[in-house]
Amino acid sequence: MSDTAVKERSYISRTSGLKTKDYVGYALGDTACCLVFGLVTSLLQKFYTDIFNLSPLFIMLMFIGARVWDAVNDPIMGRICDTVKPSKYGRYRPWFLYAGPPLAISAILMFAKWPGLGGEENYIATCVYATITYVLFGMCYTMLQIPYGSLASVVTTDEKERTKLSVFRSIGAGLGSVPVLLIATFAYQNRVDANGAEIIGENGKVLQDMMYSPVIIGVVIMAVLCLVMLVLAFRMNKERVVAKPSEHREKGTTKRIIKTLFKNRAFVSVSVASMLLLAGQMFTQSFYLYLFDDYFGANWMNLVSTVCTYAPMVIFMFLTPKMVRKFGKKELCAVGMALAAGANLVLFALRGVQPGILMYLFLVLCFVSGCGLTFMVLQIWSMATDAIDDIEVKTGQRDDGTAYAFFMFFRKLGQVIAAVAVNGALLGMNYAYEKGAVQSMANLKIMYDMATIIPAVLFGLMALVLFLWYPLSKKKVAQLQVLKEAKLKEAFESNEISFVNADESVNSENDEDLNRLDAGITTDGTDDAENHNDDGTVINEED
Repeated sequence: MSDTAVKERSYISRTSGLKTKDYVGYALGDTACCLVFGLVTSLLQKFYTDIFNLSPLFIMLMFIGARVWDAVNDPIMGRICDTVKPSKYGRYRPWFLYAGPPLAISAILMFAKWPGLGGEENYIATCVYATITYVLFGMCYTMLQIPYGSLASVVTTDEKERTKLSVFRSIGAGLGSVPVLLIATFAYQNRVDANGAEIIGENGKVLQDMMYSPVIIGVVIMAVLCLVMLVLAFRMNKERVVAKPSEHREKGTTKRIIKTLFKNRAFVSVSVASMLLLAGQMFTQSFYLYLFDDYFGANWMNLVSTVCTYAPMVIFMFLTPKMVRKFGKKELCAVGMALAAGANLVLFALRGVQPGILMYLFLVLCFVSGCGLTFMVLQIWSMATDAIDDIEVKTGQRDDGTAYAFFMFFRKLGQVIAAVAVNGALLGMNYAYEKGAVQSMANLKIMYDMATIIPAVLFGLMALVLFLWYPLSKKKVAQLQVLKEAKLKEAFESNEISFVNADESVNSENDEDLNRLDAGITTDGTDDAENHNDDGTVINEED
């Protein structure tokens, strides 16, 4: 067997060789998730104020309380994923089927307005119903998201393929987030007086009200599509690294694992970066609904601004893997977040421009901000997996479910930040949420300021976290792959894991050549020392 063929038989290569079907199947998981999660990030806040007539203060407190429960709920789900005996379909993939139906049902219940509900009818009952259904949805979403996030680690161990998986996952998430904007765009009608005449607000725009019927119809459609996508994702994904179930877990294992996670600089910093990313995304998606409706009086901007923000993803999705190889994930994402922060600062500086002109400048700068955001959105999941790899090579521990539980908890803290920012801004501008209320021009000017300066701050903080705190530069990720290969070899030989390759014949071949390669000897008997450093690690030719 040639040197090339031997190298292709490395332990990492045994779980590589993904095809388009694998990438698409993995992306479908997040398409399904975002079909319903997009309802929360974009629509739920305004639904609560405009349909349920709930106060921003209550909404903010409810969101914070739900995150307190997540601090208990998420780690429990992570440990379940890591300790439950795998089925014949794997450890993580079956959760697509387990979590799908309750997730879809809970999404519908969040937006169901039963007789007697509504702030103007029965405020306390509406608050209780909103809290129960929101917390229920969060638990169902956790039951799906933690195993789905963990799945990437066992689909492939190759860093380049994980980069592509992260790109496809982000594309899937983007596609899943678009349909809800159609609801947000077309769920309104002009407000009229008793004589049928349109009512004009202080900004000179016709006032519009969110309508319940198109919202609930759209939500039901999204929930059904979510179920279909999850079934497809289940069928199209494959777990290639199979962890053997532990016969005995020592007392205090969970506490030790959690301590290890929070001592790892890469894991904590990427978790904080992800938290800030989701906070910024959720803030803009929720607050823009108010801005476009009340300030600009142009709900069509909901859809167009989303297209402007995510169009760069379409442009860069095929270029990003090559750009990552050339510049590195950390380096590319840090510069991108600085660009996004700068675009929002420019929007803030333009606040005095006449609204009829400003709306088009706003969309152009949404595109610029989207260009900066794209790299982080496309690579955040790959960076999280790199951090978990970093923990494994340093400690010998790998508990993907628990790691992703805390990673997802940080992202949920991002939801808290967004909720506090959105509702704090509404409270600060004295937003009138009562049915039929009209916003003053002074309030609307504050609304615009908050809509631009808050994302600028969040994205700027992200850039600092990536530049100064996150340690996995391009060079260190390359070194991590070498160490990861050694860990896979050790785990395989100690019977801790087994491999299921797309090409089963690879695993059935004789391992003599692989062992010779590990020893630094080529198949023709010559020493391969010139390809290794003095410490025996493989020289990375790209460096």
